[in-house]
Amino acid sequence: MTATRQRLIGLIRKEFLQVWRDPSSLAIAFVMPVFLLLLFGYGVSLDAKRVPIGLVVAAPSAETAALTAGFEQSEYFRSRYFPDMPAAAVALQAGEINAIVNLQDDFDRRLHGNEPAPIQLILDGVDANTARLVSGYVLGVWDRWLNARAESRGLRAVRPVQLRNRVWYNSALRSRNFLVPGLIAVIMTLIGALLTALVVAREWERGTMEALIATPVSVRQVLLGKLIPYYLLGMGGMLLSIAMAVWLFEVPLIGSLWVLLVCGSLFLLAALGMGLVISIAAKNQFVAGQIAIIITFLPAFLLSGFIFNIDSMPTVVQWATYLIAARYFVAILQTVFLAGNVWEVVVPNALALALMAALFMALAWWRAPRRLE
Repeated sequence: MTATRQRLIGLIRKEFLQVWRDPSSLAIAFVMPVFLLLLFGYGVSLDAKRVPIGLVVAAPSAETAALTAGFEQSEYFRSRYFPDMPAAAVALQAGEINAIVNLQDDFDRRLHGNEPAPIQLILDGVDANTARLVSGYVLGVWDRWLNARAESRGLRAVRPVQLRNRVWYNSALRSRNFLVPGLIAVIMTLIGALLTALVVAREWERGTMEALIATPVSVRQVLLGKLIPYYLLGMGGMLLSIAMAVWLFEVPLIGSLWVLLVCGSLFLLAALGMGLVISIAAKNQFVAGQIAIIITFLPAFLLSGFIFNIDSMPTVVQWATYLIAARYFVAILQTVFLAGNVWEVVVPNALALALMAALFMALAWWRAPRRLE
């Protein structure tokens, strides 16, 4: 065994002993992903279910009872009856309900007279996304009720166009299937950057980094000695996150696990490289932690496509997203989880991750201190 290899193995062994003595790295690698996945996986949802709505029926009849029963039986609504519109408006203003469905007093007359039945829908537009969803759900209940009414009378609902919806890749339309894979990228960004940023900054604070530089080890050996143990810890955290996504949140994994692991390795190397660069610049745990959160977690959360559609962002911001490594990993994760190994998506994004990993590693090697000042 050459002296170079012996020194590298010694550095790796020293890092594992450090991890064993100071379990904060284990907490970052394994406890943080569990906590964040549970927090965001259960707390963040784009689904609108059990939305409270108000029903106002000015002239109750068999027809209005059949229609309102559709709202009561829907999983998307929690219906509440009001005697009149002023009472419902007060509840809407107080935030007790998100919408009002008003069946006016000439509902039966206009319905039997083949006129458009007067249904008034008033939405709380403060949350525009929920308002759009509720509007679509109300139209769905109305459409199903019209079809059922026509079939019960031996008639056929006449429409110029018959739509047959078919949703690919996420047929249940569960927002969790879309969010949880993206969450893995956001969480791994934070973990990867923190693992190397904090532990190297800790070496600077304790003065052990100076002692390490004074030894015959090279900069390459020091960087590899820091990188390999935390790469293994990070991959352990990623495997844990994938297992939680599949078995706890029941997100289907259509593609291959090995594709996820290869792309995850590239992404983790980029994140660890970012952490190394931060630690070399900061040399202080508190400052390194603040920088890691600001330049890794927040951009990954806001600009990676995890929640917000990148195509809907301003052009300048869209260009800025190309600098965010999580953007590429989110695209890979969502594709491999829900659509399978779509190489047209996986290959270019994996190449971008490899390029970013090489860039950050080269930057860390270039900026690493080579002698005591």
